Amino acid sequence: MRLHSMDGITTIKTMDNEPTIVMLIDDDEISLAMGREILENKFTLYPVPSGEQAFRILKKVTPDLILLDIEMPEMDGYAVLKELKQDDATKDIPVIFLTSRTNPGDEYNGLNMGAIDFVTKPFSPLLLTKRIENHLLLCSQKKALARYNRKIVEEQTRKIKNLQNAMLNTLSVIVEFRDKTMDGHTERVTRYLEKMLDAMLQHELYRGEVENLNREVFVGAARMHDIGKAYISEAILNNPGKISAKEFDEIKKHPAYGLMIIDRIRQQLDEDYPFLDYAAVFIKSHHERWDGSGYPDGLKGTDIPLAGRLMALIDVYDALVSARPQRPPLPPGEATEEIIRGAGTAFDPTLVELFKSVSDAFAEIAKTSAGAR
Repeated sequence: MRLHSMDGITTIKTMDNEPTIVMLIDDDEISLAMGREILENKFTLYPVPSGEQAFRILKKVTPDLILLDIEMPEMDGYAVLKELKQDDATKDIPVIFLTSRTNPGDEYNGLNMGAIDFVTKPFSPLLLTKRIENHLLLCSQKKALARYNRKIVEEQTRKIKNLQNAMLNTLSVIVEFRDKTMDGHTERVTRYLEKMLDAMLQHELYRGEVENLNREVFVGAARMHDIGKAYISEAILNNPGKISAKEFDEIKKHPAYGLMIIDRIRQQLDEDYPFLDYAAVFIKSHHERWDGSGYPDGLKGTDIPLAGRLMALIDVYDALVSARPQRPPLPPGEATEEIIRGAGTAFDPTLVELFKSVSDAFAEIAKTSAGAR
């Protein structure tokens, strides 16, 4: 709150230099007239003769403070205050009661309901103005403190996100360094995932699940899906020949290894985090197949979490368009046909239909990213 003086008249403005709005609710015409005389030169004043009319105005105007008479017909000041406190749009507006009552019980009841002060009628112009100024200043300071606290929280959140992203990028690089077939894989799958999520929202597909996701955290957690490969021998990961059954059995352990890493992280934290929950789902379910022939749990159909069904399709597409020691990369068009042929067996057929609408975007991502051609 700031005080501005011009032509001998002091006006009061908010911290953002907007005029301070005061609403005076009183059924007494004399009190309203006195209020105008005392306050109109200092504030943007809304004199209102009843609570009912005040609520109609409050749908369009949010005052910085309300002066409220207690004794009014039909809807008294207590009823008005109760309704103000029940509405999120008005519950934080400071309210000063105006009353000719001198019963301490009335004052206690009002303060207990959420009023910030009482001014006794007939009120002194100087006293009323000073009470209003003091409470507006206090409210302004509270708002400034709240903004400062939010800024601190936002800054800390930003730093935590930066640390999380740096750790994710480093872990991804470590895995990709060990598995030469994964060059750029982690970055590409997150971009593919973003395209799928955008299309799902556009076509209202699995809408409830998608809208309830913390999308930023969900996409970030997808980067962890292959972290368990850190425990797989480089000789197996980079085998230029045909993978043996024994080697494949070892590769199939990487979801379990990934979950072990997540568990170790959780053991060092005081609380759980959605990021770790999402990461665990991606890790565990991205090799499940729609027909139940996948691993590690042989889940079938929609028993497979949405994260796993999405990553199963995305992961295979990227493998197809990427070079492998045993074969060259497939052109994006051929990779797309392979995904389509897998509908209902390897992949959720609904997601495959959606994939058709973004396959060109997938091809562009593959074309412009390292590791894929």
